[in-house]
Amino acid sequence: MLTKVQKWGNSQGIRFPLQLLREANIAVGDDVEVAVLEGRIVVTPSDRIRGRYRLEDLVARMPENYEAVEETWGAALSREAW
Repeated sequence: MLTKVQKWGNSQGIRFPLQLLREANIAVGDDVEVAVLEGRIVVTPSDRIRGRYRLEDLVARMPENYEAVEETWGAALSREAW
């Protein structure tokens, strides 16, 4: 794919086609790592965790015999339908 480096304000940028981003598993708004390796610019998805916790880590900490139960929230206060 051939593209051009373009000036955007005081910066320069490159536009990536959506299909290229999909193949690299990168979405609009994702953090990416940018590095120069042997004279080439390499863009890779960041491993940084969004937010404070990863869902996989939280689920891994659950006991194996854990069973979800339905909580009671009390009587309706207005027109709520439970």
